[in-house]
Amino acid sequence: MLTRLFSSLFISLMLLLPALAEAGQPNFMPSVWGDGMLWGTKGTTELPAPTDRNVQSFDALYVIINNPDAVQFPVSEAAPGNPAYNGGRWFTHTVMWTEEGLEAHDPVPVLTSYEDILFHESLGHLLIVSGSFDGGPAPYFQCPLLPVLAY
Repeated sequence: MLTRLFSSLFISLMLLLPALAEAGQPNFMPSVWGDGMLWGTKGTTELPAPTDRNVQSFDALYVIINNPDAVQFPVSEAAPGNPAYNGGRWFTHTVMWTEEGLEAHDPVPVLTSYEDILFHESLGHLLIVSGSFDGGPAPYFQCPLLPVLAY
């Protein structure tokens, strides 16, 4: 199980880093799930932790680190076109499938929306921790979502 976790963590990091790398350079390739759609990104900057006055201007970004059966991009709480979307200001959350969740699925599904996150958390299939895992994105950062270009 530990080997499975570390290999999933490594794969997640390899997928996430291009999405957040090269600040200012648009990446129109699939990088983040939001509202059931894949989005590209444009990493810009780390942000300070919000205060009580601006905490509502951040959306949660869920970084799933242990899907052993599929490529799992991070999942945003909201995406462009959703009235709740805050323009790409993120509060990172680390998500892990629980043993119960891994055993309940064959294969483990790809999560594509905030609703998927809430559903599987309600079943006890996901453990969600505020903040980032070692080597993951900053806890608070700006990274707007961009349409994926078809080639």
